[in-house]
Amino acid sequence: MPPLPDLAAMVAVYNQINHYGRANGMALDVPGPGQADYRMRVRSEHLSSPNTCHGGVLAGLMDAALGAAALTLAFTAQELVSTVEFKMNYLHAVHLHDELRAEGRVEHTGQRLLVSSCVVYRVVAGAPDVAVARGLGTFNRYPADKRDFAHLLRGPQSDHIR
Repeated sequence: MPPLPDLAAMVAVYNQINHYGRANGMALDVPGPGQADYRMRVRSEHLSSPNTCHGGVLAGLMDAALGAAALTLAFTAQELVSTVEFKMNYLHAVHLHDELRAEGRVEHTGQRLLVSSCVVYRVVAGAPDVAVARGLGTFNRYPADKRDFAHLLRGPQSDHIR
């Protein structure tokens, strides 16, 4: 299999195919292998009660950051990942218009599994960020050539990516 492109290329393709992230206003930044930061602002469609964000929105953001951190590290070994499990603790309520930052970091790499941690912060200008959730996830590693994602990285963009 030919070598895969660098992390910037991976992020560009991932952003194209990640409909979930786009639909939820999530922006991905990859500081380096094993690290992924997502940002998003809580919108009205994220609310479960007046002014309060649904916990599933935070879980989706957490899973995205945990998985993207694992993916960036696995990617450097020409591998992809899938979520095996993740656990999170909710620490504080999140409200309409809150800006969130999720920091995912790989904590352990094994032959078949990666473990990532994540902290989701509420970002308030001029004040310290407040941790609103913490979590840990386990991810299965597998060869990139087993999925269409690897094909997208090696070839021209296909018509089904929007």
